Amino acid sequence: MSAFEFLEMDGRDSAVVTVRSRLPKDPGGVGGVCMANEDSSPCISQGEGPDYERLEDVLCELGAGAELNLELDVRVEPQDAEILQGEELSWETNRQEANELEEHSNMSRSTASPEPTAPSTDLCKASPLSEQLLQGREEGAGLNMECRICGDRASGFHYGVHACEGCKGFFRRTIRMKLEYEKCDRSCKIQKKSRNKCQFCRFQKCLMLGMSHDAIRYGRMPEAEKRKLVAGLLAGEKSSQTSSGSDLKSLAKRVNNAYLKNLNMTKKKARNILTGKTNSSPPFVIHDMDSLWQAENGLVWNQVINGAPPNKEIGVHVFYRCQCTTVETVRELTEFAKSIPGFVDLFLNDQVTLLKYGVHEAIFAMLPSLMNKDGLLVANGRGFVTREFLRSLRKPFSEIMEPKFEFAVKFNALELDDSDLALFVAAIILCGDRPGLMNVHQVEEIQDSILQALNQHLQLNHPDAGFIFPKLLQKLADLRQLVTENAQLVQKIKKTESETSLHPLLQEIYRDMY
Repeated sequence: MSAFEFLEMDGRDSAVVTVRSRLPKDPGGVGGVCMANEDSSPCISQGEGPDYERLEDVLCELGAGAELNLELDVRVEPQDAEILQGEELSWETNRQEANELEEHSNMSRSTASPEPTAPSTDLCKASPLSEQLLQGREEGAGLNMECRICGDRASGFHYGVHACEGCKGFFRRTIRMKLEYEKCDRSCKIQKKSRNKCQFCRFQKCLMLGMSHDAIRYGRMPEAEKRKLVAGLLAGEKSSQTSSGSDLKSLAKRVNNAYLKNLNMTKKKARNILTGKTNSSPPFVIHDMDSLWQAENGLVWNQVINGAPPNKEIGVHVFYRCQCTTVETVRELTEFAKSIPGFVDLFLNDQVTLLKYGVHEAIFAMLPSLMNKDGLLVANGRGFVTREFLRSLRKPFSEIMEPKFEFAVKFNALELDDSDLALFVAAIILCGDRPGLMNVHQVEEIQDSILQALNQHLQLNHPDAGFIFPKLLQKLADLRQLVTENAQLVQKIKKTESETSLHPLLQEIYRDMY
């Protein structure tokens, strides 16, 4: 299976160009660490390249090509598929085409007429891919201006203010969904790294600096046309908000079904195991070194971790098991994402980017379902690792799970069920402020629909829970901070612990993230 085919495996109409990747034999100097779980076949510890039969390695290869993906999207329409069928393109060929497109694009921008009626540029005539490549590009995207709200790099003039994609999306969601945030009297400072901490103060700053839904700028066009366009957009937006209740319920149902189908350990199943409401045997408790080795010898896991260092200490072993679980969950989340309405219609580059930046936030959002204050379930509920045992590991390994337990206590207080989590995880994956997205607008439109469905669903599912939707949105900021800290800890372990290495897939996910 080729690198760019994994997201199109389910017979979608669009075709994908086969790309031959020269992935390093040992990506990032990591080595071929095997992260096999009980359901997977043994891995190749040192091979000549990725094994295309395994989705993890396909994703790893896609990550290795992320730099290319930002330059040239290789998805083509069905009518072009016959021309390209059977061809293979090397990375160098794609880079050459990308550079040529960029040169044509620059030339076209310098010579094109500013009037809306100007003829199409040579770039648009030159390649059927050019129209896709140009979608979602903001006017002034190359300007080095700061967001007036948080100081991040502004992507354009949004709602009357130069703002970044994050603040633009935050303001739009707040207005469209008429969100009300818990009042804050501290006048919090809104900066790039802290902008998600207080939503109330962030929104107040947006208003204070003049952000307004009526302040949309459309560039050079007659005033009469501007008024028509604004009126049409506002009318369409109002219509979509008031007439799509049944559509939102249908969307919620589809996302929930996809979640239950692709995620092995749901919250309902986990809670039944943790509370003893199941006919199966209770999970084997892992509380010390002896019980861990018993679990490894067949009581919990059926396969050992091949490729890991021999005679490794217990902290290193736990680090490898965490990777094993993460890699398997990435596979499940990939299948779930493909079932989210609209996801497979995105550029292939954007699908990969959303997964790269979203999977860890999604994993840490689902992890509390497996936890209580004393420990967490592992191996699909066959084992239970105590929190005290994880705390007893030497640093830095003792720091891996403790922040997740602290987050879980607060997150579980919201008392979400699987139908809530399905929409929340979908909203995490379809996040429009991820770096490197080619069509931000398309991603935001999908996420907006999911968030509207989530808001409606929470009102029906939790009628007595005040502010539950804003509280849940605040968890998005907490999750992002949790992922940042986790990435920093992983890099620290890589540098200071000579016996450890990182699975190639995770290496590619973490690369250039933070």
